[in-house]
Amino acid sequence: MNILGISCYYHDASASLLKNGVIVAAAEEERFTRKKHDTSFPKNAINYCLKSQKMTMKAIDHVVFYEKPFLKFERVLSQQIDTFPKSFKTFLKSMPSWLNVKLRVMRKIRKDLKFKGDVFFVPHHMTHAASAFFPSPFKKAAIVTIDGVGEWTTTSYGVGENDSIKLLKEIKFPSSLGLLYSTVTAYLGFTVNNAEYKVMGMSPYGKKDRKTNKYYKKLRKVIDVKDDGSYRLDMDYFYFHHADKMPSDKFCELMGSPIRKSKEEVTQKHKDISTALQLVYEDIFFKILDNVYEKTKCKNLVIAGGCGLNSVANGKILKNTKFDKVWIQPNSSDGGTSMGAALYAYTSILKKKRKYRLDHAFLGPEFTAKEIKKFLDENNVKYSTFKNKKDMIKKTAKLIYESNVIGWFQGRMEWGPRALGSRSILANPCNPKMKDILNAKVKHREEFRPFAPVVCEEDALEYFKCDEPIPEPTDFMLMVYPIKKKWHKKIPSVTHVDGSGRLQTIRKHQNASYYELIKEFGKLSGISILINTSFNIRGEPIVCTPYDGYKCMMGTEIDYVVMDKFLIKRNDNPQHMWDGGKTAKN
Repeated sequence: MNILGISCYYHDASASLLKNGVIVAAAEEERFTRKKHDTSFPKNAINYCLKSQKMTMKAIDHVVFYEKPFLKFERVLSQQIDTFPKSFKTFLKSMPSWLNVKLRVMRKIRKDLKFKGDVFFVPHHMTHAASAFFPSPFKKAAIVTIDGVGEWTTTSYGVGENDSIKLLKEIKFPSSLGLLYSTVTAYLGFTVNNAEYKVMGMSPYGKKDRKTNKYYKKLRKVIDVKDDGSYRLDMDYFYFHHADKMPSDKFCELMGSPIRKSKEEVTQKHKDISTALQLVYEDIFFKILDNVYEKTKCKNLVIAGGCGLNSVANGKILKNTKFDKVWIQPNSSDGGTSMGAALYAYTSILKKKRKYRLDHAFLGPEFTAKEIKKFLDENNVKYSTFKNKKDMIKKTAKLIYESNVIGWFQGRMEWGPRALGSRSILANPCNPKMKDILNAKVKHREEFRPFAPVVCEEDALEYFKCDEPIPEPTDFMLMVYPIKKKWHKKIPSVTHVDGSGRLQTIRKHQNASYYELIKEFGKLSGISILINTSFNIRGEPIVCTPYDGYKCMMGTEIDYVVMDKFLIKRNDNPQHMWDGGKTAKN
């Protein structure tokens, strides 16, 4: 049985293919179109999924969509009517896309995919819940989903057991913890649904004392929180329910200044506000988790929804709650719902036994050595070839040790927003200048943003104050932990201002080459850690193809790209050989 899950038309469109109960391929549309957070119908992602299994749509038994469009349209109409005439402009702006595209999903599937079989529509937060529970290692678990908004739901909890999920409680729009985070993101001058992680990364720079951070007290005024974690926003402070703008004039008055413009300096005030936001988020988040534990008495917890990417809060879950274990969907935001939709259809609609276990995120496209060589040769790229895998590992580790910046392009592309050792930029964490080098040469991003450390799973406790046993979400770079103080000066380029690191662990069975490279670097440096950041430049998705990887190197100052068994040195390929991809053969 083959099931195709689809997510699109809001942000992070994606497709996932379930074959006989197992996810065999999954990818976001942005990786193919090169448009970050692409919302469009994921035709390229669908084509990849099918091609990876040598299938056509004729082999698909069921297609599943990640939400109920008419229920969502009901909410949109309701909020427009409730706030009329303030909502008139957004009403006129939004209606064409609803009437011409978003309500015609079935027609799109039938016409564009030429699919004649069953099409299922699953509620948005149920697909989040399914994406969290069904691929998890647990037979039974409490489920928590938190995001901006689905159809009506913004927060929910329930229980998953064996092949079924039951959602027990929900909070509905316009009260939304995700939209509160996005509102402050917008106020701070960053892009909504794109830069919330920047605000999280900036939060360690502000005042962490709830008593002395005046913005914490101010933000608590905009949200009424009960002991059980239920909450309600004071909508006088928000415009998002009737306008394109998120913070209201009253919100700006409360904060004491207008919305920061994107090119304005980030001041200590902005850092204090980001800290206050993170503190408020954690206050509510942990009240929710405490209540969920008391109501479900489950020792295991699974999480999805966009807020599941808040790695700072995630790293405190086991220490701050009664849960023993936690698992988080690596693609927690809307991108992951195509997987959840397919899994939900298989188990809950078609009543099949659950069998899939997601223990790595390498579900995207891969390219053979023959395909890569063809690309390099056709574009006259100069390269050398490693004799064998051992040679590749030793040479690459030495280049990193010598403080070269390496583009690492190996195997199947990652599922989700984090580069996890397949499409990564790797560098030396021991070099105190490496953070600045990466920002200057490659990322061109804000100075306050940290770079992540990657370590082999069995070595993590040597460097980090982790929960024991180490939670699996660290495999997906979803938890921030303190770095042990004795290492702060030895690995300065991955030690954040508060002494923490957004940890990625790697297990040998997940990605042997990546694992062995870290170990080999450890032999040279005495420290078995690498900097791992996504293989892209700011504003672009993570690279997917050999073309994308080479173009990224030539458009930045990455020193080398290790692409399968080929080593490409930037200085061996003068800029005149490459015009940004205008004439290259992809």
